[in-house]
Amino acid sequence: MFSLFFIRRPIVACVIAILIMIAGAVAFPTLPVAQYPEIAPPIIRVTTFYPGASAQVVADTVAAPIEQQVNGVDRMIYMESTSASDGSYTLNVSFEVGTNIDIASVLVQNRVATALTQLPDDVRRLGVTTNKVSTSIVSVVALTPKDPEKTPEFTDLYLANYLLINVNDRVRRIAGVGDTLIRPGKDYGMRIWLDPDKLRARALTSVDVSNALREQNVQVAAGVIGQPPAPAGQGFQYTVTTLGRLETPEQFENIIVRADGNRIVHLKDVARVELGAKSYDSLGRVDGVPSALMVVYQSPGGNSVQVAENLRGLLKEQSRDLPSGLEYRTIYDTSEFVVSAIDEVYKTIFEATALVILVVFVFLASVRSTLIPIAAIPVSLVGTFFAMKLFGFSLNLPTLFGLILAIGIVVDDAIVVVENVERNLTEHHLPPKEAAARAMTEVFGPVVGISLVLMAVFLPTAALPGISGQLYRQFALTIAASTFFSAVCALTLSPALAGVILREHQAGKKHNILKRGFDRGFGFVATNYARLVRLAVRPAVIGFSLLGFGVLAFLIFWTVRQVPTGFVPDEDKGLIIAEIRMPDSASQERTLGVLKKVEEVFLSTDGVAHCGGFQGFSLIAGNGSSCEDHSRGKRRWHEPHHRPWPWSIKSAGPSPRQMAPRLTTTLLAFDGWRWRIPLQHRTGNGYVLS
Repeated sequence: MFSLFFIRRPIVACVIAILIMIAGAVAFPTLPVAQYPEIAPPIIRVTTFYPGASAQVVADTVAAPIEQQVNGVDRMIYMESTSASDGSYTLNVSFEVGTNIDIASVLVQNRVATALTQLPDDVRRLGVTTNKVSTSIVSVVALTPKDPEKTPEFTDLYLANYLLINVNDRVRRIAGVGDTLIRPGKDYGMRIWLDPDKLRARALTSVDVSNALREQNVQVAAGVIGQPPAPAGQGFQYTVTTLGRLETPEQFENIIVRADGNRIVHLKDVARVELGAKSYDSLGRVDGVPSALMVVYQSPGGNSVQVAENLRGLLKEQSRDLPSGLEYRTIYDTSEFVVSAIDEVYKTIFEATALVILVVFVFLASVRSTLIPIAAIPVSLVGTFFAMKLFGFSLNLPTLFGLILAIGIVVDDAIVVVENVERNLTEHHLPPKEAAARAMTEVFGPVVGISLVLMAVFLPTAALPGISGQLYRQFALTIAASTFFSAVCALTLSPALAGVILREHQAGKKHNILKRGFDRGFGFVATNYARLVRLAVRPAVIGFSLLGFGVLAFLIFWTVRQVPTGFVPDEDKGLIIAEIRMPDSASQERTLGVLKKVEEVFLSTDGVAHCGGFQGFSLIAGNGSSCEDHSRGKRRWHEPHHRPWPWSIKSAGPSPRQMAPRLTTTLLAFDGWRWRIPLQHRTGNGYVLS
């Protein structure tokens, strides 16, 4: 018999258990940590820029050709695009869940390449970018002056370019970072302000200036002097180095726009040249102070907790080289919520384990007997981590909840083995090894059957399609894997330990007082329950029994219908995003005035830690000078004075659900503006006020 081998050789059974635990222990640190599995559809983003074009022009000349070609790409679900008034164009192509995002990126890139010939020259010259993106924000970091009044030289232009030049590249190299977004997007650029009157006086146009810039601001390969074939005796060879692309405002000022004999018109004669920002369409603010913000996105399949930890380490290192008067601030960090949620699950795992051990000890009333099923718990749970690594799972709430449920399952098989061994020891007074061998001949089939039935309950879930299947697949397969390892333990480790740990029972020996007391109490309950059942099935009262069952079933059905439904539970992630829509053609100055008033409302609200604002950019609707987003960061999850909010996750101060009505009442006092305030939950859904 299979188990007899391990009963006679318990060391082999222990080695197998140790190998399972080593494999799980090695796999555990390498598992990604996330709140949920990758349930969002993969997204490929196409971006480009048409300088000076309106939103309608971008839609007609850029969006239409690209979308005609991309539409219908393999496994595409839908696509959405934004043509903004600043000339930018963004197309997000969503694919079916489970699609290989690298293959999807190649397919979209091929379709975009087909459309390039139909795009304007300026767009082709700047290029069309196709990349895979994740909508999951890991962190929002701000570079802000400590005292803006004492350091006026730290403008948002300087701060944005400091992040771009010194920080952005290093952040992108962090494993798990998919993309970064810096706002305000004020890359350094040479600004040339044309004077229309001077142009008209010299019979010039903006096209003449543009052509002169294009011809004279170039990188030229000037050649080599003395390169073979050369005359005999040539002793040196020189590479000719020319000025190339211009770098300073003075060099641009000396560009020749037109030359008629001795009459030369330089660029400085018709324009003012300065080093400024490439675009002034956006602004960034933190707690009412002009700042630069960096939004860090997670790559598909990345470890958000590890990314956030590496990002904090990088910023700490970079802080040593910061100019005096500047500091980094973390406005929002999603890893804090994820770690807090997973820590709560870990606590639940230990609590469930302690409860299972207590129940097993109460029923078996023997420390020796209790140790055997307890040994199956760590082997099965740690071994499950190895299976999760093979399946490509992550440590998320569904998989950890599956482990919690599995704690009560993995001991069942071992309990069946131990109880049967105890029965043979008590009734037949056999030696432990013989009792274990006889017990396994009786329960080998039932143990295998129990495990197969449990696995058959959960395995079909792996075939569920769509987002719901992606979510519950990891939950179900985690339980199935732990059940498999528990069966392995029940057939190898449990009988081997029973033959070594348990002791032979002497004839006529009574159980200890705890066992006798529990058996009497349990027998009393079982006897009275049997009497109640016999009473309920009597012909005289069975009608009332069926009526009671029907009423109970109706109440259960009615209660289920009254409970709100949802894909996943709502939980407070400590973030409120408010979007403000100004009337059409609202200026940047007018929008900034609204932004400042909203900041005052947010910062005066109890529980707000930081308020970050984007003027000219919206995380919800795209670009535009009439959109702002405000990130409302609550106090840290681990700080004192935690106030519990639904489903065990604790936070400080009022929850977003409690704050929204108060913020809404205050914001509605502003006339002429349209507000949209979604509360950020685990599902990404929220409450909307327009």
